[in-house]
Amino acid sequence: MNQLIAVALGGAFGAVLRFLISSGVYHWLGRGFPYGTLAVNILGSFLIGLLTEALILQRVALSMEYRSAILVGLFGSLTTFSTFSLDTLYLLEQGQFSKASLNVFVSVLVCLFAVWVGLTLGKALFSSSNGYISWMGWVFPHGLLVVNLVGAFLIGMVSMVLLNKVPVPLEQGIAIVVIIVGIFVTLSSLYLIHYFIEYGYGLDSHLKSISVAIISNLLVCSGALWLGFFAAKQI
Repeated sequence: MNQLIAVALGGAFGAVLRFLISSGVYHWLGRGFPYGTLAVNILGSFLIGLLTEALILQRVALSMEYRSAILVGLFGSLTTFSTFSLDTLYLLEQGQFSKASLNVFVSVLVCLFAVWVGLTLGKALFSSSNGYISWMGWVFPHGLLVVNLVGAFLIGMVSMVLLNKVPVPLEQGIAIVVIIVGIFVTLSSLYLIHYFIEYGYGLDSHLKSISVAIISNLLVCSGALWLGFFAAKQI
């Protein structure tokens, strides 16, 4: 039952993200081509590859509930094969065979490539010393910080694009962004602590290293969010 609840919570969050991202992309680029579905599938494919390798299956012993919430719930509802199939069928019914072929070609190949990029990045970050540097009693988890940087950048860019393209009241848009950023920073910081403990670096013996890692995470995420906002404004 706990696993079902975890999947339901992750699925609810992923479905909301899919709606917001796809709606923003459609408002931006129009509905002449299934840009929104393509965008969430590519983004979800990259993230599922990165997080599967870097955070879930091989690096830290997360419980089955957390794995199910992230892999099955969050990314299962963020990405959508059924909508991709329906969009392609509509294009065929409308006689737009070139667009239908392009949608199939781009969706399959680019999504596969995005998963490969995510997995490759995760392996590269954690192939040496499990993603952390140990020197003179200090421990610094550079692998997780890079993953958090990528996540914060994507959150910043997607959030700014949505605020610019989706007709949402400014106050509500800002509130949504603040909540999402707050949740991401909090969870990423908690995950850093969990990562330290998993590899035997406790709060009592490595408090300074953990504190430096959390402060670095806040600075990295803040800088990446700003870069994401800046990149979105250039679009």
